[in-house]
Amino acid sequence: MPVLHTLRRAGAVLLLAAAALYATPAHPAAADEPGWTAEPAAGTATATRPYFYLAGAPGTVLEDRLALVNTSDRERTITLRGADAYNTADGALAVRPADGAAPATTGAGSWISFGTATTVTVPPRTRAVVPFTLTVPPASPPGDHPAAVVAAEAGHEAGIRVHLRVGGPALAALTVEDVAVRGRGGSAVVAYTLVNRGNVALAPELRIRADTLVGGAPDPSRGRTLPVELLPGQRVELTEPWPGAPALDRVRVTVTVTAPGGARAEATASRWLVPGGLAGRAGAGLLGLGATAAAALYLVRVRRPDPRPAPDVPPAAGPTTPAPHHELTGATR
Repeated sequence: MPVLHTLRRAGAVLLLAAAALYATPAHPAAADEPGWTAEPAAGTATATRPYFYLAGAPGTVLEDRLALVNTSDRERTITLRGADAYNTADGALAVRPADGAAPATTGAGSWISFGTATTVTVPPRTRAVVPFTLTVPPASPPGDHPAAVVAAEAGHEAGIRVHLRVGGPALAALTVEDVAVRGRGGSAVVAYTLVNRGNVALAPELRIRADTLVGGAPDPSRGRTLPVELLPGQRVELTEPWPGAPALDRVRVTVTVTAPGGARAEATASRWLVPGGLAGRAGAGLLGLGATAAAALYLVRVRRPDPRPAPDVPPAAGPTTPAPHHELTGATR
C-alpha cells in the first residue's frame, strides 16, 4: 500500500506539471517585445554607456551617436527626436511627450538635432548607428540641463537620458517644504516636498528626527540616500513610512536633507496623534488636560509669594540729622 500511495502522488504531481506547462505560452513576453532596441553607440566593441554624457561651454556644438538594433525578422521604421527630461510629482524621471499632452520641449531637448535622419529604416537583424548634434545656445546658463533622445515605432517608445553640463559656476541648493505627519499608528507617514533651487542635479540624503511630549518614539529615518535624482528647478512630493509612530502623543518631526556640493535644508511640523473613535478623543482630552494642569501648577509655583517673614534690617549707623543742602543760585553769600 505505501508503494501504491507513493505512485499515486507522483502521478498527480506529473499531471499538475503537465497542465501548467500546457497552460503557459512558450513566449509569454513576446507580445511586449518591440523587436528593436536603442542605446548610446559604444566607443569600442566592448564599452557600453547607460546614457549620453555631454559637456561644453555656451555656443558650442556637441556630437554623439545613437545605436538602433533591429532584433526582429522584419523591417523597422523608427522615429527619433529630442525631449526635455523632468521629475514627476513622486520623483521619477520622465520626458516630455510629442503629442502636446504636456508642456512642449523648450529646453535642452530642443537643442538636439538628427538632421535629415529623424526617421530611420532598419532592415531585419541589422544594427544602425545614427549621429546627432546638440547645439548649446550662446546665452545658456551654467549647470545641468536634463534631456533625452527618444526613439519611437508603432506606439512603443524608448528614452535614453542625455546628461548635459554647461560650463560655469555650479550651485547645489535645495529647500524642504510642506512637512506634515499623516495617518496613525502603523500607517503613519511623514510627508514633505523637496525643491531643487540650484543648477545641478542632486542625490538627496534624508534624516527625520521625532520629538514627543509624553513618551518616546523611534525616528522615522536615521539617515539614508533617497532613490531620487532631483533635477534643477524641479519639485517632488515624497513620504517616509513611520511604523513606530506613537498612538497617543504630540509629536514634532524635523526633516533634514543634505546633498553633495554643500546643499542642506531643514523644516519641522507638529501634530497630535490620537486613535480614532470616542476612546481616542477621550484620551487626547485627558492628555491635553494633564498638560494644561502641569503648566498651571508650574505658573502657580513661580508666582506664589514666600510665606516666610522678611528679616529685620538694622538701622544704618551715623547721625540722624539731615545733611545741609547747598543750592546753586549764583548769589554771593
